[in-house]
Amino acid sequence: MIIYGKQPVLYLLEKRKELIKKIFLAKRVDDKLFRLMSGIEIHNLDSKKAQAMARGGNHQGFLAEIEDIQLKNYRDILKKSEFILLLHSITDVGNIGAIIRSAYSLGVDGIVVTGVNELKLDGVVRSSAGAIFDMDIAHYKNIYDLLNEMKQLNYSIYGATLNGGDVRDEVFTNKRALILGSESDGLPNRVLKMLDKEITIKMAREFDSLNVGVASAILIDRMR
Repeated sequence: MIIYGKQPVLYLLEKRKELIKKIFLAKRVDDKLFRLMSGIEIHNLDSKKAQAMARGGNHQGFLAEIEDIQLKNYRDILKKSEFILLLHSITDVGNIGAIIRSAYSLGVDGIVVTGVNELKLDGVVRSSAGAIFDMDIAHYKNIYDLLNEMKQLNYSIYGATLNGGDVRDEVFTNKRALILGSESDGLPNRVLKMLDKEITIKMAREFDSLNVGVASAILIDRMR
């Protein structure tokens, strides 16, 4: 698997160096950073080859070949977690990466991605700033089966909606899950009927909504 971007590569060098097979550089690096790369096979590339490897992404001169990211079994996440985040039908890799970054920083135990056929991890790595390598993530397409299992495990299930109760007024249970839907469609009615409660971020001024990445960080912080 090829990843790109300075921050994800630095994250691995500092915290998960064992995952790196090769590093590809399209720019000069200082001596301190070069020493951090000791023991790893390094290749220098011209900008054209680097751009091709990054498939047009903003590589910032840093690329790496790494071990494939291993998704977790969703049941393992459910069994051991107290605070879970469900991402339903969110497809923008920039948003998914930003949400993973916030979730990891703010103490979410695990993330389950639902409502999509596959999770394209290579596009998520850069926007997560490396947090994806230490966050438990699973993919399970059928959210309805997932929610039924969570109810059997005594999770309280909260959904982010525009018309929910003010998140600042809610007292959350220890075993809880937050569901975020796509910015275009929100959460399906069938999911809404399975929630224990709808929650929202009340605006100080008249405005439709926040970006799902920003909203996730605020809601997670209020729920922790």
